[in-house]
Amino acid sequence: MSADRKQPQPPEDGAATGAGATSLLLSHARLADGRAVDVRLVGDRIEAVGTAGSLGPVAGGARVDLTGHLLLPAPAEPHAHADTALSADSPGPAPYDGSYDGSYDVPCDGEEVQRRATEAALLQLGHGATALRAHVRIAAGRGLTSLDAVLRTRRSLHGLGELTPVAVPRLLTGVAGAEERALLRDAVRRGGVVAGGRPDGDPDPAGHLEAVLTVAAEHGVPADLHTEGDDPVWLARLAAMAGELGAGVTIGPCAGLARLPSEVAGRAAERLAAAGVAVVCLPQGGCGEAGSRGVAPVGLLRAAGVRVAAGSGALRDAANPVGRGDPLEAAYLLASQGGLAPEEAYGAVSAEARAVLGLPEVRVEAGFPAELLAVRGERLAGVLSLAYSRIVVHRGRVVARTSAVREYCDSAAALDLPRQARTKRPPEPGGPQAGPVVRS
Repeated sequence: MSADRKQPQPPEDGAATGAGATSLLLSHARLADGRAVDVRLVGDRIEAVGTAGSLGPVAGGARVDLTGHLLLPAPAEPHAHADTALSADSPGPAPYDGSYDGSYDVPCDGEEVQRRATEAALLQLGHGATALRAHVRIAAGRGLTSLDAVLRTRRSLHGLGELTPVAVPRLLTGVAGAEERALLRDAVRRGGVVAGGRPDGDPDPAGHLEAVLTVAAEHGVPADLHTEGDDPVWLARLAAMAGELGAGVTIGPCAGLARLPSEVAGRAAERLAAAGVAVVCLPQGGCGEAGSRGVAPVGLLRAAGVRVAAGSGALRDAANPVGRGDPLEAAYLLASQGGLAPEEAYGAVSAEARAVLGLPEVRVEAGFPAELLAVRGERLAGVLSLAYSRIVVHRGRVVARTSAVREYCDSAAALDLPRQARTKRPPEPGGPQAGPVVRS
């Protein structure tokens, strides 16, 4: 299901125009429809789009030459795990193995969580994700230590990207769940925090669901539930309750939905669509439980009208020690294995992901937010195949650059490579001898 089309809205007061607004000209970029354009950014909005060579920068503004780059709306990350990211090689007990046992009682080092969460967010920003939603555990044995660390990370990233944590308790029902129900309320009171949960591990999944949605409704925040989605009765209960909640409800990764009989899964998908529940799939692998694998049935969900976004999930933690956290890889997997067209696959990590996060739509048109990703390449399919060099724009300014250069030895076979640029450099002993250079 594609994002609803909205007309461009004028920038909010002081956002894009007026004295002191920064400006940036992105020249000679190629759009997904094949047009070569100049794009002028003023403040945090796109001020104008014209044919290549037709626009100039605002006086004193900067210019970035995007010749050879495809310019796209920036992706967003709707399902990361900030507190466990980059912990696969950490010494000592795993900070989280996905279970509801003593692993929650491992001492939590807030400074270490903040360091890893910051590094992970910057890695994903470099991939192009200018907005991230990250699940963070809270528990009676840990309190809000990890959440506070991620909130500090969010403040440190101000101006580079947007990070929104999801407070995820382990147990919310019965007498034993009273403390974590109070923790969840305390978490969302801090502002900018989504109410989360993991109903699959609670003895009473339906009660867990009701507790999360109640807190979300009380505080007017979205709800985001980490679930395999393999219980059709629970999914029906979710759909019934979600329709009464004003804020958005998201579930994921829902790989278990693919293990249900197609008729049962289809009915569940129709209920989710009717209730406006969005699903975030994780094409790069499961997260939270090291043995959880598979991907939600994207085609079935989309056919039923469910909004489906794609996230990255685990980033080099115990659940996926080789997780990359790259939204373009998620799109690549949806296109190569999930049967989606490249445009649909990229939409799952950009337009649909932004919609799940409650962010405004981005199009490369005047009036839209200046949240953009430039990738070296000519067509979207090629970009999803080999997306090495990237330029990331957030709020109208370049916040990250990644450049890749491949070098080949000087031989007749390499001389006719496309887009080559020969450079002179001293030969290295045993290495390529001043051969052609191809920028990727």
